[in-house]
Amino acid sequence: MPMATRAMRRGFDIWPGYVDVLSTLLMVIIFVLMVFVVAQFFLTDALSGRDRALDRLNQRISELSELLALERSSNDELRLNLAELSAELQASIGQRDSLQAQIAGLDEARRAEVAKLLADIAALESLRDELAEKLLASEDDAARRLSAQEQLTEEAQREVELLNRQLLALRQQLARLAVALEASEAKAEEQEIQIVDLGNRLNAALAGKVEELARYRSEFFGRLREILGEREDIAIVGDRFVFKADVLFDTASAELNLDGRGQVARIAAALMQISNEIPAEIDWVLRVDGHTDRRPIRSPQYASNWELSTARAIAVVRYMIEQGLPPERLAAGGFGEYQPLDAADTEEAYRINRRIELRLDQR
Repeated sequence: MPMATRAMRRGFDIWPGYVDVLSTLLMVIIFVLMVFVVAQFFLTDALSGRDRALDRLNQRISELSELLALERSSNDELRLNLAELSAELQASIGQRDSLQAQIAGLDEARRAEVAKLLADIAALESLRDELAEKLLASEDDAARRLSAQEQLTEEAQREVELLNRQLLALRQQLARLAVALEASEAKAEEQEIQIVDLGNRLNAALAGKVEELARYRSEFFGRLREILGEREDIAIVGDRFVFKADVLFDTASAELNLDGRGQVARIAAALMQISNEIPAEIDWVLRVDGHTDRRPIRSPQYASNWELSTARAIAVVRYMIEQGLPPERLAAGGFGEYQPLDAADTEEAYRINRRIELRLDQR
């Protein structure tokens, strides 16, 4: 009996330990949940800050896209205006040719009508003369055929009066045709004057754009000359600024060397200054043309001088873009060895023909 009582006491003493363990476990779980909630709060705050920054960046990108779209819309509108002027000029020329053809047709029809009217008039006059002769002959025979002659005379007179009225109507119709022809000729002359005036205005507008671009091209070349100095390996040939390729590239290479990068960077800076002064309505572009000498290239990277000259022009364009020039204002072209400045087969001619040409042009 005492042993059973001790066993029962030991069994009842286990429960407080379980309760302590469960309480401790519950507190640990609550602590972990609190840590998780706090961490979730800080993570959410960090993510929301990052989202706000991303929204600001997206908004800036959208603004830049809108500005670019406005610029492109302005360029498209200028091209559309020029196309409309050209179409209007072509339509005016076509209308002028059509009017000239109509005038020629009217003139020919008028001549045919006048000839027909003259023939009718001659026939009527001949008939009138014939009737007059008949009347005179009738008067000589008045004694024998007095009653018949009187009747014939009255009929002849009525016929002559009818013919005179027809002749008068034909002459009035001829006068109306002459007035209509004069009006058509006057209208054709007026339209010819309008067409000539439109062509003169269009030519003046185009000439003004070309002259204004030439002025900025001259200023651009002048600033380049000031920046680069008087160097024998850099020259202005007509409307082009010519660099000897040896200044910018190593032999058989399309990668700008250190000196070449400096030269191109200075050119890009000068062009960016000039571009801020060029009016928006002038659709200009800087052409970068690559040229090589006539000796075939022996390189696994470039199959011919075409590829080498084009790769060099593209390398210059890419470096200018890196310096801040807009890509839509640049164009690259390669001509290989097919446009030499010196056709001689000498080392000096080869050195002259290996070149990069810059030209400020209008699209």
